[in-house]
Amino acid sequence: MRSELRAVRTGGVPTVVDLTDECAEFVRDEADGLLHVFVPHATAGVAVIETGSGSDDDLLAQLDVLLPRDDRWRHRHGSPGHGRDHVLPAFVPPHASIPVLEGRMQLGTWQRVCLVDTNGDNPQRHVRLSFLAG
Repeated sequence: MRSELRAVRTGGVPTVVDLTDECAEFVRDEADGLLHVFVPHATAGVAVIETGSGSDDDLLAQLDVLLPRDDRWRHRHGSPGHGRDHVLPAFVPPHASIPVLEGRMQLGTWQRVCLVDTNGDNPQRHVRLSFLAG
């Protein structure tokens, strides 16, 4: 298995960061196998979604509805409402696996691999890309 840890700057605001091009470059010289994308954080996730047409903004808006940033959370350190960030990975898991054939991710036409980060307390994230040859 080949694996690399990459730094991603999210800017400290809720955001969806498209990692697709970076993932494609990572597997470009590989044959067949699986790409595993993992974020080693308790307050971020990985989603395979369409971006650029508003879906990324819709995802963040729905997360605000589902997981409001208010004082209802028992987990209370950090900025107000930060407890909801610790619940996020139950809804947007911290990992995704994508099949790779002949060095190309087998994503659908509009699918993109994205880091989802709602935690304003941590503007720097890491993403581990791992390739397991088939």
